[in-house]
Amino acid sequence: MKKILLLAFVLISLVSYSQELRLLKGSITKNLIVNDTINETYSLYLPSNFDVDSAWPVAFVTDLKGRGDAALSLLISTAEQEGYVLASPNNLNDSLAISENVLIANRVLNSVFNTIPTAKYRIYTIGFDEGAMFASILPAFISELKGVISIGAEIGSFEVLNPKKPFQFIGIVNRADFNFSSMYESKFHLNKLKFPNELLVFDGDRNLPEKETIAKAFRMLTLTGMAKGYLQRNDSLIHASYNEFLIDVNANVSKQKPLLATYQMLDMEKVFRPLMELDSLKASQKVLRRSTAYRQANRSQNSYFLKESFTKEDYGYYLEEDIISYNYANLGWWNYQMDELNKLDKSTNLFERQMSSRLRGYINALVSDNIDFIAADEKVDWEALNLLNMIKTITAPTEHEGYLNVISASSKMEDYGTALFYLEELLKTGYSDKEKLYSIEHASLFKIMPEFNEMIEKYLKDARYDVIEQ
Repeated sequence: MKKILLLAFVLISLVSYSQELRLLKGSITKNLIVNDTINETYSLYLPSNFDVDSAWPVAFVTDLKGRGDAALSLLISTAEQEGYVLASPNNLNDSLAISENVLIANRVLNSVFNTIPTAKYRIYTIGFDEGAMFASILPAFISELKGVISIGAEIGSFEVLNPKKPFQFIGIVNRADFNFSSMYESKFHLNKLKFPNELLVFDGDRNLPEKETIAKAFRMLTLTGMAKGYLQRNDSLIHASYNEFLIDVNANVSKQKPLLATYQMLDMEKVFRPLMELDSLKASQKVLRRSTAYRQANRSQNSYFLKESFTKEDYGYYLEEDIISYNYANLGWWNYQMDELNKLDKSTNLFERQMSSRLRGYINALVSDNIDFIAADEKVDWEALNLLNMIKTITAPTEHEGYLNVISASSKMEDYGTALFYLEELLKTGYSDKEKLYSIEHASLFKIMPEFNEMIEKYLKDARYDVIEQ
């Protein structure tokens, strides 16, 4: 049941702004106004046991796609379990300059500081994908932020990091995610800069981690806070956490996943070293790293890392060449590459399957980045844009946007044969948004053609324009 906390005695003073706030406990309070001089809002989640007599740790959830509340909702159970307040700005956007987004985040941060009692040295950021990249650079500009939980993305920019002002970085990533390789490598860079960091790695069919994995990241922040003296030491919580983490290690050992177990033990060593003796953990780690299973897995993973890097170079080279030369003839090569990845998806070798998934994610990100770059140009190169969208229908055949964009660009260039071909390919995927099809940009003439309406009639019935039989 939702509990309502009436902070009748709290007056928020930001410039000349003040209001009585009605905040929910155990639920999200939406559209809180930052101040009365600017049209910005944020959402706030207070744990059900929140009280104003204690100082609370806060995790700022950053999202650049207008999905702040959705991202915040994914973290509610973890925040409730671990005792964290969540706040999510509503006005961050990837169309804004980084400096503007930083100012927006800072205004929300100050508003939260003036709204609830916060623990001074326990203010963090957390994000998913692009939002995580932005979250990872915020502490470089806002000194109050002491840590980052980055889900599925590496540090947004190492250039902005200040070794004199380190913060804790906790990455979470699936080994099948195309960002895994870069996040794995970034550990060594962060170590050189003497930034405390951990990397929680998991396997599975989905890139989003289970809530237990996210909870582990929050717990690490709490334990680090105890180690630094930012909150009172709790020996019961320390030992319970150690045992919970160790259970996960043993589970991965029993599942024949020695690399995952090793990653976990390395993180445990970093987090628990200032809090307790770790002789038994270090001994177990040595035994595992000397085992045949570990050595074989490590060699295999490194081998696939190398193969993956070469394949990425090929993707980048051929994509650039195709764009420059408008090489439509090379679409067959891209089809072949995807067929090869499809074969790897069925491999009995876990590392091979994970490499395939990472490569598919990489090429889709590379194609999408090039599409965005060319589409943003003042003078759009329609031939190059059309080719890229054709490649996107090959690398991501279940995503509809590529087909729609090809139909639009081909219609603009009066290549109606190509537009018709991609219309049918789109309809074969099960696409059924008839309104969207009849409102495709640049397709005004195409959509009244008999061929277009015959295709709509064939797959969706009830074409908007009559097909006149000769």
